[in-house]
Amino acid sequence: LFGAPRPSEAATRSTLQSQLVQLVKRQRAKGLIRSDERTSWSVYDFTGGKKLVSVNEDVPRQAASMIKPFVAQAFFYTMKDRGSKVRYTSGIRDTMARMIRNSSNSATNEIMDLVSRYNGGNGARDVERVLKRHAPGIFEQTSIVERIPANGRTYRNKASAHDYSRFLWALWHDRMPHSRELRDLMSLPNHDRITRRVRGMPSSVRVYDKTGSTAMLCGNMGIIECADRRGRPRPYTFIGIIEKSRRTSAYGTWITNLRNAMSDVSSLVYNYMRDQHQLA
Repeated sequence: LFGAPRPSEAATRSTLQSQLVQLVKRQRAKGLIRSDERTSWSVYDFTGGKKLVSVNEDVPRQAASMIKPFVAQAFFYTMKDRGSKVRYTSGIRDTMARMIRNSSNSATNEIMDLVSRYNGGNGARDVERVLKRHAPGIFEQTSIVERIPANGRTYRNKASAHDYSRFLWALWHDRMPHSRELRDLMSLPNHDRITRRVRGMPSSVRVYDKTGSTAMLCGNMGIIECADRRGRPRPYTFIGIIEKSRRTSAYGTWITNLRNAMSDVSSLVYNYMRDQHQLA
């Protein structure tokens, strides 16, 4: 009645969530995740219709490049609003691909500027306004206040793991305009942290995702699409965010450690899903 999970759902969440929390504690003990780094985790099982993990899910954290699919969605909402005035040309499609697949900051600013041109001319904040006007229940903790600086040091845009989870759910269920096109963009091969080089995960899985990286953040949000032994799709969302309180002075080593930590968490989740759904 009051939104509490059913006993079976609560038990399922407790099982995987407790395993994940214990793994992160071990990673902290090894120094892979430091004491000044805070984490958020979210896992949703589409097959069972259950949230399996919710750790610090409603805490707004730096978005870094994970904001880029949101920018794309704001453009698609603008297309819906403006009709023939805003067209999805091959050139814009190429810009979108550079923004999401290659994580191009200049391409992101181009799309932000397009959105702003038709929604008030106030810059990046117009992107947030468009999203919240159309889907306030999805982008609850999202704050978009800056274009990507020339040096790539974007620290002010924020979103929560719950926002990413709601967005991915709506994207999978075609609840937003041009969901299929955005899924196609997010499935273009890239250097994700949640399927590539993840122990136990087969190369046959498909991922729709976006990473985010700064000297203060390592993140990845996406849908992992697996199949069971009968070939039926068994998709789930995985969101991991690790945010540092101050910029690291050894970026290469630091981001590698966190990438490995996130891959290990993704491996834990995949193995759990494999057992639950008899994945191939």
